[in-house]
Amino acid sequence: MPDLPRTYLLLDATGNAYRSGTPGRWGGHRRSRIYGRLDCRSAVRAIAAGHYVKFRVFFANEATAVAAGYRPCAICCPDRYLTWKERSR
Repeated sequence: MPDLPRTYLLLDATGNAYRSGTPGRWGGHRRSRIYGRLDCRSAVRAIAAGHYVKFRVFFANEATAVAAGYRPCAICCPDRYLTWKERSR
């Protein structure tokens, strides 16, 4: 039986899921609508504790996460978070 190509479930700019042959480069949390780096220490800690995974989403790039209405993580993207916070006022 031949190996099927691996696909990844990502969100597009409208927040709709689609399959991609390329893994997401940014992760997010659907409930809190926060995005960040895949190695974010806060997300990694939550995943290790058995949380977060159920609401985990992935984006091809940062622009898509922003377009989908997600904000930057204050832990792994502090500069982006501060810019977002200033613009949100």
